[in-house]
Amino acid sequence: MCLVGVLLGQVGTDVNSGTQRFTLGLPFLADGIGLVSIALGCFGIAEITKNLDNREERTPFNGKIHLIPTWAEFKRIIPSALRGSAVGSILGILPGGGPVIAQFAAYAVDKKLSKHKAEIGTGAIEGVAGQAAADEAAARTSFIPLMSIGIPENAVMALMMAAFIIKGIQPGPNMIGGHPDLFWGLVASMWVGNCFLLILNVPLVRYWLSVFRIPYSVLFPSILFFCCIGTYSVNNSLDDVFITAAFGFVGYGFLRLDLDPAPLMLGFILGPMLEENFRRALLLSRGSFATFVTRPISGTLLALIGIFVAWQVVTFLLQAQRATAAREGSA
Repeated sequence: MCLVGVLLGQVGTDVNSGTQRFTLGLPFLADGIGLVSIALGCFGIAEITKNLDNREERTPFNGKIHLIPTWAEFKRIIPSALRGSAVGSILGILPGGGPVIAQFAAYAVDKKLSKHKAEIGTGAIEGVAGQAAADEAAARTSFIPLMSIGIPENAVMALMMAAFIIKGIQPGPNMIGGHPDLFWGLVASMWVGNCFLLILNVPLVRYWLSVFRIPYSVLFPSILFFCCIGTYSVNNSLDDVFITAAFGFVGYGFLRLDLDPAPLMLGFILGPMLEENFRRALLLSRGSFATFVTRPISGTLLALIGIFVAWQVVTFLLQAQRATAAREGSA
């Protein structure tokens, strides 16, 4: 799924040569496929289609809404939130990361490490807690590269850097010493903002969750309508709506085959970054692939990736061997 996402990220016009790739001669694919179209298609329309295909009757929610989790729920939330915070902090610092990638990565980590991983994807509380923690951690730690070395690590931080420069402030190592009031004011605003969100959101949760009291026969057309409106509003183009619908059917096929679309999103987001920096490294090394193994940082990372892949393959083979032995024993 990750490789499929990387391939989808290559659709469009090559930034170096101007050549159109994988567009099938369709003009609206010249600018590539939008992230919103894939996300709403694979996660929105596909999920609705799967629910409609399910023969179980869906009744509106009529029970009580409890805002405070029970102790049993807290025990399930804490490990997931800690994992999500760690994943979000790491991906928030890395260039090209950010809250979106951190959410998908935290979800994938919980699917692997959670004690209740079989329930994730069916409304388990870990899937919510881990992604929320990763989103918050990545949004905060993304300020670190900007403030410390003056490098924006995503589009939002690039806008923040532009705003600082317009005001005559150069982000970087001298920013804390030169403008301590601005730096500590920014840090304080994060605490104040979260407190205000807590004060505003908690009383409104009961009203937001009342949407589950709406019959599903009324709810799913509304969801489809807002998915189409959201896709159309990005570029004011009906082509984006058609692409979203196409990925809705593709995503439904993924769900029927038990394929997780989250790695596809990760591959789609990171694929163009991977290609751009891969080609940049080859230009700097004059076409020599040795630069990827002779440099200590890239060589170490590639070695770790190789160890991880080998470990996954060995684990898969051992599980297959045990399953074969168990079948032979039962026979």
